[in-house]
Amino acid sequence: MKFKKGDRVQFISESSLAEGVIWEVKASNHGISYKVESDHEKNRWMWIDEGHLIPLTPLPVIPQFVADWIFEHKAFERDLLSTLDIENPAMPKSVSRWLVDNVDNQELFARAWIDGYEVEQEPLYYVQFPIFRLNTLGTAVEGDYKYLWADPATGESGIFQSLEYPATLIKSGWKTKFTEEQLKDINEKYWAFAVPVEEVEE
Repeated sequence: MKFKKGDRVQFISESSLAEGVIWEVKASNHGISYKVESDHEKNRWMWIDEGHLIPLTPLPVIPQFVADWIFEHKAFERDLLSTLDIENPAMPKSVSRWLVDNVDNQELFARAWIDGYEVEQEPLYYVQFPIFRLNTLGTAVEGDYKYLWADPATGESGIFQSLEYPATLIKSGWKTKFTEEQLKDINEKYWAFAVPVEEVEE
């Protein structure tokens, strides 16, 4: 069996190349057929013989910060050459590092620009700064943490006492969870205080 349920495929529909997802597989004495839903017409299914399906080439997978850079440049209708210019002072350090540290990433970037992309699910971290203080009775020392926040729109960052921050902070769009690259863009020294989100939220 060449394909399975959930695979994305290409096929000819009304004399043009279309894409869709396999929902069901049926084997018979005449061969294997696949129930496919077209991307162009949701809730429209068709049965297609295996020989008439083409595997869909997987999209390149890139980090979120690279996807943001591509999205921004496409939104302003800039070209690929200017988007890849590592001398551009507006290019985030995380993007230029990603392009320079591995030359294969330059080809990956170009493919993502031309063909589209999927965003890599990167681990997220809180930045915990340990603090120590007397308890309310003044009889013992207890530990706690302060946390880093950042405003992606302005680049402003600061520290607050707890993850239970006010609703106004949430509405502002300020972030408390960061990828490794985002943290290092703010300050590489913060990486020493990074803790995986899962460990804090368990």
